[in-house]
Order: sequence, then structure tokens, then C-alpha cells
Amino acid sequence: MERTDSSVAIRLFGTDGVRGKAGHFPLDHATVRRLGAALVRALPGGARPPHLLIGRDTRESGSWIEAELAHGAGGEGASVTSVGVVPTPAVAYLTRAFEEYDAGVVISASHNPFEDNGIKVFSGRGEKFTERVEREVEAIVADDSWTVRDGSPDEVPGAVLVDSYLEHLRAVLTDTRQFQGFKLAIDCANGATTTVAPGLFASLGFDVMVIGDKPDGRNINLHCGSTHPEQLAAEVIRSGAQLGVAFDGDGDRAIFVDHLGRIVNGDAVLLMCARHLQREGRLPGDAIVATVMSNIGLEIALRQSNIGIVRCPVGDKYVMEEMLARGLALGGEQSGHVIFSDYLFTGDGLCTALNVLNTVAASGRTLAELSDDLVNYPQVLLNVRVREKAELTGVPAVADAIARVEAQVAQQGRVLVRYSGTEPLLRVMIEGRDQNEISSWAQEIVDVVKRELG
Repeated sequence: MERTDSSVAIRLFGTDGVRGKAGHFPLDHATVRRLGAALVRALPGGARPPHLLIGRDTRESGSWIEAELAHGAGGEGASVTSVGVVPTPAVAYLTRAFEEYDAGVVISASHNPFEDNGIKVFSGRGEKFTERVEREVEAIVADDSWTVRDGSPDEVPGAVLVDSYLEHLRAVLTDTRQFQGFKLAIDCANGATTTVAPGLFASLGFDVMVIGDKPDGRNINLHCGSTHPEQLAAEVIRSGAQLGVAFDGDGDRAIFVDHLGRIVNGDAVLLMCARHLQREGRLPGDAIVATVMSNIGLEIALRQSNIGIVRCPVGDKYVMEEMLARGLALGGEQSGHVIFSDYLFTGDGLCTALNVLNTVAASGRTLAELSDDLVNYPQVLLNVRVREKAELTGVPAVADAIARVEAQVAQQGRVLVRYSGTEPLLRVMIEGRDQNEISSWAQEIVDVVKRELG
């Protein structure tokens, strides 16, 4: 991310908040402080000064970023309360549950290494800021007609509110008796869930084995958690656990391991939970939301249960927006961000884990058996460098090549051709029954693109 002229809005927000290397733009001290002030300026005016709730993960940079953000917000008349180290969805829930909070802020870079950090913002309804509001905040940051309060930041006042979030989660399990003594392995990624996950599952009667629960400020996500579930798989086999769940650094996603040590991703979770909700009459519209990266195998398996799928861009905020617009109950990503709107309109790894456990118990089947219902189709992804990002429908030869391949794939596969958002690349992704076939079809498109746009 680079600065632009001050008269032009700076692009700060990506697909999941502001993200970067701690101490460097846009997460340098001055920009974080200014962002805190801009967030308050973007909030609707009310009868009282705004009140922000802040939480963070275990990164060593979290405390000073929290202090700078709060100092900037305080300079605009806001009061700020910290709940300390808690999962991202806890802040989303608590912001909505306690009417006194006008917005929630999470300081985390999710699954990234400790050197990175980030800032995610939730409205008073517990929903991630929309792109419209993010652009408004960026414009306020770039407006040089105002200045931020200077001086040294003070310690942010704290409050113990997390018990309310934990009670909310305990209500997800319909019958805890069936889980007494259930052997569950969890990986807290040395992140935000270390403060809540072991105690939560133990209080529900699970026999809990925990790894990744020794955060030191620098080991968050380091060879552990949802992006590195191999350690958890080994622990499941070693301990004879019936199921394992790995969270990411800020606790908004979950990846599972079955009793055989096999990884179970978000696509399989969406399938088993969609069918469970449908059986219970809790799947409005008989449809779910998934991103363009979910395998065509999910779409085909859902179709067999008369469940539709709405595709959206990658990013759980886009999943949320589609769910809100269509009134749907379930959506998510292959990476493990899953949203159950009955509980919260953001990804919540702990809530996902409890819903999966409910599904396993209600089905009378193991996680391994449920995940085997998803047949992942072969996939090929090729990148081709282009000299310009021309509208593909305006390049007849490329459009014709894509149409020919789409006709070949028909209902048994999927073609996704899109430009990279950050590089001069066109990405050609095809899924289908036969690896050799789809590789040939992808190369056919790439050859035409090279000739026309390379």
C-alpha cells in the first residue's frame, strides 16, 4: 500500500479490514491514530458521545496499536473500552449485545505472521463495515483540513465482558449430555482463542486436549492453527480424539480434523451444516452463500439435496452482504470462515465448531463419514501475464474460447476467468471430472489470451 496525494482518498481497507506490517504505513503510529479519529468522524451523530469497544489478538504490536487508535478516537470525543485479548467474533457479538457501544474494533491480522497486524471494524449491529463506509473513512483520513490530537496515548480502560459471549456460545449446543467425555482436540494457534476455547469446551463436558495455547507475542500462527493443521492431525491420532478443530489467530475461522487425521475444510462444513439446517427447517430459501473459490463438488452435492448456492467474491464480508441481502442463514469460505446468521453475521470459529459438533451428534455419523459426502472435483489454475486488463467480452477470440470451454464443462464443472487484483495477470481456473481434460481446456484459453492480450 502506498500513499497518494492528500487530496485523494488513500486506499486503506482490503478484503478484511486494514492490514500491513506493524510500524509501517498504514499501521504506523500516525496513521493508526488518524484512523481512530476518522472512524469516530464517520459514525452517525447521536445524543451522546460515541463509545467504541476494542479487542485484540496476542501479537506484540497489539497493545500500542490499541493505544494509538484509542487516543485518536478520544480526540474526537469518543470513549473507548478494551476487552483485551479475545476472538474477533467476541467483539462483534459484544458490540451488538451491549447497546452502549456504537462500533467495535479488532486489532488482528488473522492468520498472518506476528510481524503483521490489522484493524477490523464492526458496526453497532455487529456487522463488518460495508465498502461504502470504508471508502468514507478513507476519504476522511485523506482530508487534510483537520488534524489529530497530539500527545502521548494513555492506557485504554478495560472491562470484563467476555462471559456474555461465552454464554451466547453455550446456547448453540442443544444437548450437552451427549458430549460428556467426548474426546476433542483443539489448536488455538497461540492466538486469541487461548483465552476462551479450552475453558468453554471443558465447561460443556468435553475431554479437551489443547495445543497452540502458549502465546508469546511472536508465535501466533507459527506452524499451528487453521493454516497449519498438520500438528493437530498428529495430536488427534496420538490422543485418539474423536474430532479436532484448529482456529486461526483471531478465532474467526475453523478447520477440522476427523478421527482418521484427515483435514476437513469449509466446503465440507457448509455441506453438512446446510443439510442439517434444512432437516431442522432452519435453512430459509433452501440456499447458502459460498465464494467463487468453493469447489464445484459442493455445488453438485447441494443440488442433490435441492439446496441452491449463491456465489460471491472472496472475503467473508462479501458473504455477509449476500446473506443479509437474501435473508439466508448459512454462508462461508473454503478457508473456514463460516457464518451462521442465527448467531452472528460474521465468521466465528467457536460457533462453527459447536455447530459442527451438533451436526455430528444429530446425524449419528462421524465427521469422517459426513465429510466423505463431499466429492472434490479436480481443479487446475493457470496464470497468464497480460499487457492490459481488457474487458474479456470485448475480445472476441478470448470470449469465444471461454464459451467453448464452458459448453464442454456444462453442469459437471466450472470455469472461472478473472484478473488478479494486484498483478497484471489473468487467472484461469477450471474444475471438472477429469484432470487431463480440464488441463487441456485451461491451456486452450491461456493460449488464446497470450495471443490476444499477452
